[in-house]
Amino acid sequence: MNDHPSVETFRTSLGGQVYQIPLEVFPGFWAFVYLVLVDGYTVLIDTGSGYGNSNDHLEAGFNAASEIQGREISLASLSHVLITHGHIDHFGGLTYVRPRTQARLGIHELDRRILTNYEERRAVVSLDMERFLIEAGVSGSRLERLLDLYNISKGLFHSVAVDFTYESEGMRLGPFDFLHVPGHCAGHVVIRLHDILFSGDHVLEGISPHQAPERLTLSTGLGHYFQSLEALRPWAVQVRLTLGGHKKPVTDLPARLDAIRALHNDRLEEVLNFLGEPHTIAEVSRHLFGEVHGYNVLLALEEAGAHVEYLYQRGQLGIENLADLKNGSGPGQIWYRRQGTGRQD
Repeated sequence: MNDHPSVETFRTSLGGQVYQIPLEVFPGFWAFVYLVLVDGYTVLIDTGSGYGNSNDHLEAGFNAASEIQGREISLASLSHVLITHGHIDHFGGLTYVRPRTQARLGIHELDRRILTNYEERRAVVSLDMERFLIEAGVSGSRLERLLDLYNISKGLFHSVAVDFTYESEGMRLGPFDFLHVPGHCAGHVVIRLHDILFSGDHVLEGISPHQAPERLTLSTGLGHYFQSLEALRPWAVQVRLTLGGHKKPVTDLPARLDAIRALHNDRLEEVLNFLGEPHTIAEVSRHLFGEVHGYNVLLALEEAGAHVEYLYQRGQLGIENLADLKNGSGPGQIWYRRQGTGRQD
């Protein structure tokens, strides 16, 4: 994406107008939100992060859409704000958007508390993240740095009220249909309007959406993600175009679902082979992704943890240092080994 990406326009099979608005949600990291005009609805799908230039880019996108429409469209014009999932690069802009609109705000039940009880949620997950990192084999100053990175942008948001949840509306709002696809996030939904699908981060072009272990948040994890990929297949054959929260549009959704599943299958096999000898999740992460830096260290650890957890849940891995964990007074690093390769006493 270039330094000044432009707003792109799309039209559904039944005349819905879609404006794809690019936002720099974190330095050097871009995302898309969508302004949708259809059947009297003026809908914003996701809001960006609210960080840095994100809000300015959101306003610039509305200005561009207004020029194309030949009439003013602003945050005050919105009828609804729909959040695809509870990750801050998709909902963080609500602290800017909410005071400027009377639009009804919707999210899935399983992500509702992220918006309405944000401070509580942040505190609880930070504790869970610390334990996960210790068990993954991270300690000392590196542990402190990663926890600081994890929290660095999260203090910008505060709790906001939610007007409705998708299940309370029967997973439908006017011409918009919702499908719950947990995995990448507990309350993730994809949204279908006629022959266009707004996929959030559930399906992206060219990359596999980030995975984290379910032990950090229930209804996430690789097992739920695989189930959600399959749940989307009946819709996939009806969709002409898939617009994600990042990357280019997907034009062949069934093929993209196959490619994502194949990538994870290969990664699971690689993890299983690597754990023929005992290793921590941190070592699995370095084996899979090499040396990474900054926030990518956390992402790599979570991704490795999701794959280790999936194999462990299904009995393909065991804990090598179980006796040490039993004798310890608190969380300690865990060494995993492929079942059937350890010493038989």
